[in-house]
Amino acid sequence: MQALNPQAAWPYPRWIAHRGAGKLAPENTLAAFRLGAAHGYRGFECDVKLSAEGVPFLLHDATLERTTNGQGTAGDHPWDALSRLDAGSWHSRGYAGEPLPRLDAIAAYVLRNGFALNIEIKPTPGVERRTGEVVGAEVLRLWAAQPQALPPLFSSFQPESLAGARDTAPQVPRALLLDSLREGWLEEALALGCVAVVCNHKLLDAAVIGRIHAAGLRALCYTVNESADARRLEAAGIDGVITDAVDRFSPAVPGTSD
Repeated sequence: MQALNPQAAWPYPRWIAHRGAGKLAPENTLAAFRLGAAHGYRGFECDVKLSAEGVPFLLHDATLERTTNGQGTAGDHPWDALSRLDAGSWHSRGYAGEPLPRLDAIAAYVLRNGFALNIEIKPTPGVERRTGEVVGAEVLRLWAAQPQALPPLFSSFQPESLAGARDTAPQVPRALLLDSLREGWLEEALALGCVAVVCNHKLLDAAVIGRIHAAGLRALCYTVNESADARRLEAAGIDGVITDAVDRFSPAVPGTSD
C-alpha cells in the first residue's frame, strides 16, 4: 500500500455516502453499499468496531438495540453471535435478515469495484487504542493483495484510536473527526499526522476551511442533506461531503440534487 502524496491531488471522491446509503437502507450493511452504488456513489463511509475477540465489523452504536434484534454492548459479544443477528428488519421488511458485515466483506466489495472507503473507527468505550491498532493491522492485510488500490481513509472522534491506527498502519491516511472546534483542534490533528479534518458542517465556513488548508490538510464535513448547505460549503472550498441524501445529491454533478 502506497502512502498518499500530500502534494498530489486529493484522490477521494467529493461526495461520500454516509453509512452506505444514508437512511435508504439499513445503515452499515452490504445492502446499503449496493444501494449507494446504484445511485452512482463511488465513495462510502462506515463505522467499524471490534467484537469481543477482536473481529472488526460494521456498527455505529455501542449497543445493539437500535439497528439489530440483539441486546447489550456489541463489543461484549463474540462474532459468532453477532453474525447471526438481523440488522435489517428495524429498517423495513424488505431488508429482514440482512446481517452485520465484517470489515473484510466490505473491503472485498469496495476493492472489487474500485470504490473509495472512509472507515470511521468507532470503538467500544474503553478499547479506543486497541480498536485503532486492530483495524489498522486488518486494513494492511486486506489491501495487501492490491497494493495499487486507493487506501481507505481512517477517521475517528477518538484521538487514541487514530494513534493506534497510526502505530500499526502509518501509511493509511487519517482524519480527525470533530463535533466542536475545541481548543487546539488543528494542532491535535497535525500531531496525529492527519491528512484531513472532518467536521460537523455547521462548524465550517471559508475562514475555518482556509485555516485547515493553510496547515496543509483537507477539509471534509458531515452530514450534509440540504442543497443550500452543499452550495455554501462548495463555495467555501470544501474537499469532501458526507451525505445521507444519496437519492437527491448526484455525485457526478457537485452541488446539485436530482
